[in-house]
Amino acid sequence: MRRIISTLLAAWLALPAALPAQTLAQRVASLGSGGLRFSFAARPGVCASGHGITITTDEQSDEWVSDCTPGPIRVSLRVRDGKVSAANTYVGGRWRRTEPGTTDLGTLPAREAARDLIALAETTRFDTEELVTAATLADSALVWPDLLRLARRTDLPLETRQRAIFWLGQAAGAAATRGLDSIANDPAGELEVRKHAVFALSQRPADEGVPALIHIARTSPRAEVRKTALFWLGQSGDPRALALFEELLQ
Repeated sequence: MRRIISTLLAAWLALPAALPAQTLAQRVASLGSGGLRFSFAARPGVCASGHGITITTDEQSDEWVSDCTPGPIRVSLRVRDGKVSAANTYVGGRWRRTEPGTTDLGTLPAREAARDLIALAETTRFDTEELVTAATLADSALVWPDLLRLARRTDLPLETRQRAIFWLGQAAGAAATRGLDSIANDPAGELEVRKHAVFALSQRPADEGVPALIHIARTSPRAEVRKTALFWLGQSGDPRALALFEELLQ
C-alpha cells in the first residue's frame, strides 16, 4: 500500500504546474493574425433588438412582452500582426461556423472579460469603442473607475474617451456623476470631451445630473461648456433649471 501511495505521489509531483490563464492582450499578441471569438454573461437588463443593444429594467407588462433577446455578450476580434484591427460586439444570437484562422475561446468569466477588454482598449487604436461597450455590459463587473481613467487619458483616441464618458453617464451611483462633473469642469480638458461629459450628466437621474449641470452653467470658464449645460438643462424641464434661467435672464 505504501508503495502504491509513493508511486502516485511521485506521478503527481511530476505533472507540469498549471499555467496561468492568458489575458486577452496576451492572446492577441501571440495569435499573430487571425480572429478571436469569445462570450460572457451579460448584466441584467441587457438584450438585443434588431441591430441595437438595449438596457432595460422592465421588459414586460400586463399586456406586452418584449421580444428583446437577452445575452450572452459575444465579442469578435480581428487581429493583424499581433494587434487588434477590428472588433464587433453582439448580444445573444449564436456564432456561425468558425472560419479557418479563427480561435473560439468559448465562454469566459464576465469580470475577467471586462477587465481584459478595458486593458485592451488602452493599447488598441481600432474599434476601441466596441471594446469599451462590451466591457460595460459584463455581468457583475464594476467598470466605472476604469471608464473614468479612460476618459481622462488624453493619449487615447477621442472616440474611446467619448464612449467611456457615454457609459459613465449610464452608470448607476453618485460616484460616477462626481467623476463626470470633474471632467466637465477640468480647465485643461479638451472642449469636445468636456461637452461630452456635460451630455452624459444630462442622462443621469435628475437629483444627480441637474445640480451638476447647474454648477457647470454657473462656474465654467468656457462659454461653450456653459451653453451646452444650459441646453441640456432646458431639455430637463426641471424646476431648478427654470429657476436658473429666470435668474440669468434677469
